[in-house]
Amino acid sequence: MIILNEGVTAPKGFTAAGLHAGIKKEKDDMAMLLSAVPAAAAGTFTTNVVKAAPVKWDQAVVETSAYAQAVVVNSGVANACTGPEGYADCEAMAAQAGKALGIPADAVLIASTGVIGAPMPMPVILPGIDALAKALAPGRAAAAAAAGAIMTTDTKPKEAACEIVLDGKPVKVAGMCKGSGMIHPNMATMLCFVTTDAAVAKPTLQKALRAVVEDTFNMISVDGDTSTNDSVLVLANGMAGNETLTEESPELPIFVDALAWVLRELSKMIAGDGEGCTCLFTVEVQGAATKADAKTLARSVAASSLVKAALFGHDANWGRILCALGYAGVPFDPDKVDLWVESSAGCLKLVENGRGTGYSEDFATQILSQEEITARVLLAEGEAEATAWGCDLTYDYVKINGDYRS
Repeated sequence: MIILNEGVTAPKGFTAAGLHAGIKKEKDDMAMLLSAVPAAAAGTFTTNVVKAAPVKWDQAVVETSAYAQAVVVNSGVANACTGPEGYADCEAMAAQAGKALGIPADAVLIASTGVIGAPMPMPVILPGIDALAKALAPGRAAAAAAAGAIMTTDTKPKEAACEIVLDGKPVKVAGMCKGSGMIHPNMATMLCFVTTDAAVAKPTLQKALRAVVEDTFNMISVDGDTSTNDSVLVLANGMAGNETLTEESPELPIFVDALAWVLRELSKMIAGDGEGCTCLFTVEVQGAATKADAKTLARSVAASSLVKAALFGHDANWGRILCALGYAGVPFDPDKVDLWVESSAGCLKLVENGRGTGYSEDFATQILSQEEITARVLLAEGEAEATAWGCDLTYDYVKINGDYRS
């Protein structure tokens, strides 16, 4: 696999655009993706009972449409808790995009992010769709413009791309996402759009996406809130010319690994850009009895508010980590737990057999003062392992969310 410094336009046949339509006062607020040919579509969506209208629209497109070809995204208004009018707005957006692009409305996916409960400013959005259709372009700049236009409280755009070989042909997988707050497993407050020129059967693509999301977007936590709009959408247009991947294809694992790498990188970017955060926090749990146990334990530590606060204070308060392991609902022997923390500043064992090691507090503080920190937990229950990602909890998180609507 080759890592690329590219975005969602890297795979063959994809164009993108991002611009300021007028939903926000100054920042770019709408984006569009287009595949030159019909593409197999897959998606995973929020488990929140309160689902935004675009989530309902996209679920229907993924489940019932023969293919998808375009995605329209707006930032600033979530189109959630907007009743029948909100769904009608999705229909109008898809119809407008279909007309502008010359494709069926049911081949258009819709995504929105922003304030919940606010009505969609359709007099701004519909002309914005027309402008996006005219601005579509290939290349790095177009991908970057789209990635920037979907942000809300994000401080930076989030993109990842790689290249693999399938059936002797170069294939690219790329993605962009947004997410910074309301981030918690199943999934997070996030929108993610993945493009690939691989030929993949739709059922195979959906199965692969569900499996990969379990170990990526479902393993991140910023603040414990799960949103109304969470969506991961994948378009596979087959323009690389490989033989269509199915469950029986020997090269399917190569594609799944590439998809997993893209989603893992984007997951880490979201966790590391948590609202107000100063560090990316990785939690590795090893030696668990089962993979499910390892995932539960890792997420419990990554989601702990007390652990997050300790990270912000650069405080090696390992008792909080063991406490978070203990209330996760997974049985283990606390007297056989080892714990290390590490970063670019070094590695330090804090706990051995459930007790503190008498470590240097100054060295521990130095380790916990870096931008990327890892806590590695070793149990004595088995051989299963899992990784979760989170961040610290800062004063700025409260400030950002205290005036989010203003």
